[in-house]
Amino acid sequence: MHRRWFALFAAALVIPSVAATPASAQQAGALVEAEPVRETPAGMQAWRIQYWTTRGDGARQRVTGMVVAPREALPREPRRVIAWAHGTSGVVERCALSTSPQFFSATPALAEMVRQGYVVVAPDYPGLGSSMPHPYLVGGDTARSVLDAVRAARAITGAAAGTRFAAWGESQGGHAALWTASQARQYAPELQLVGTAAAAPPTALADNFRLGADPNIRAMLTSFATYSWSKRFGASLSTIARRNVRGVITRLAQNNCIELGKTPRIGTILGIAIVRNALEGKDLATISPWDAIIRDNSVDPLTVPGPVLIAQSAEDPIVAPAVTRSFVLALCRSRAPLRWIALPGGSHATTALDSATPTLDWIGARFAGEAAPNDCAALLNP
Repeated sequence: MHRRWFALFAAALVIPSVAATPASAQQAGALVEAEPVRETPAGMQAWRIQYWTTRGDGARQRVTGMVVAPREALPREPRRVIAWAHGTSGVVERCALSTSPQFFSATPALAEMVRQGYVVVAPDYPGLGSSMPHPYLVGGDTARSVLDAVRAARAITGAAAGTRFAAWGESQGGHAALWTASQARQYAPELQLVGTAAAAPPTALADNFRLGADPNIRAMLTSFATYSWSKRFGASLSTIARRNVRGVITRLAQNNCIELGKTPRIGTILGIAIVRNALEGKDLATISPWDAIIRDNSVDPLTVPGPVLIAQSAEDPIVAPAVTRSFVLALCRSRAPLRWIALPGGSHATTALDSATPTLDWIGARFAGEAAPNDCAALLNP
């Protein structure tokens, strides 16, 4: 009797490692861990999560994110879900937003989403918060990480997340949200996407790299993209830059996480100037293998189901308004119901926040089953 009790006690102390877990526990969308966040804004409860997703070649990846839900009694019906896809935060592991003290303040309209009863699922994307190359603007990888985060959130009892969700993203996250819409039905058929909202989304990547109005930001984002793609796809930086410039590109990518309101360090400013001068006149969309990566990860409007909402500032210095408008017109021609929000001024970083009220109204109406508004007639026939 004592031996049996001791054996049971000893077995209870054994914590299986991830490598020892059954293969079924590592399937896409399986929750690995949900760590409650101790300090949250009033009315919210949150969990930092680890979960499984898949890469383009089918390889399993253990990634991270955040789930936020109302702090109240469990509802009778599962809660509606908004999958929030964030804008560029960097391209290395330490740039994960789920571990940032600014997560709650930096996520646009988070308090309002929770007040309206939504579960907000905010993936970090692979390589942010996890030790693997970050697939910056790689559509399939980021879309799967968004969909698998929604799946994983459903395993958190206190969140009470349902299968119906809307995707909303800004900048890099707008690109991710549109790719999520294109992949959802095939990759996660058990989930029901009610609508997709994208604020200042880079869509045709070649045109966005060419036409962004701020050359310094273009140089920085080009550094992020080429470093990321060199790690994710094995593309050699030697095809676009000399050795000393390749070192600058690498340091810019490895040493900089984007923090709104922070002034860049002098080393970053000098590095951007070097990359800007070195890449002057070079078009990644005409240089192999970058051309294929850019082409394969641009958003095909024919693959994005409606309804869709797009918000764009008229003088955005990073995502060229003309490129977004061309994408919007292509969506209209594909007969996807589309809501177009044109914002004045030259904001980029606050596009989602500036359009949050009409966006959340639009998302709420999609969950309510109302007919989707369509601005295409006015856009196609101005």
